[in-house]
Amino acid sequence: MEKKNIGFNIVNNAKGHKTSEYGLGSLSLENISPVIIDVEAGEAVVDVGALHARSAAEKGIKFTTDKAEVPNGKLFWVVWVTVDENESGSYYAGVAACEMLIDRENRKGYKLMAEHVNRMDKSLKRKIIVDHIDEKSKIVLHAFLKMHDPSMWENSAEELKSGLA
Repeated sequence: MEKKNIGFNIVNNAKGHKTSEYGLGSLSLENISPVIIDVEAGEAVVDVGALHARSAAEKGIKFTTDKAEVPNGKLFWVVWVTVDENESGSYYAGVAACEMLIDRENRKGYKLMAEHVNRMDKSLKRKIIVDHIDEKSKIVLHAFLKMHDPSMWENSAEELKSGLA
């Protein structure tokens, strides 16, 4: 059986993401990728557009910070995945998820931008924050990360593996 290319890309010195020459007050996004989980479809994809709040799911949507304004919103998770290396090889070092509701028909959505930025930061700091994800999405994320690279999954911390079990 041919291995399916699931398009997991690590942003590496991509245009607009390189740190400054001095590194002061800047954030390196070289080893982080946003994974978008469509809960209803049971699918996960890498969408680098999410780095600038422009993922395919977010395009054309006006966001609010009030969930009540999006009663028919479809649940998505933006999962910030940071990759690092240790003596065993590459591994998923930081994984932090945040919620997003999207009502495509009414072009409205809910998300807390500060939460998205903070969770990205937590991922970059090698934190695992997945306990609040629904069970179906945990299964999808687990399968996605493991299928992308089984050795990276095996090299990852037990905290991640048990958090997505």
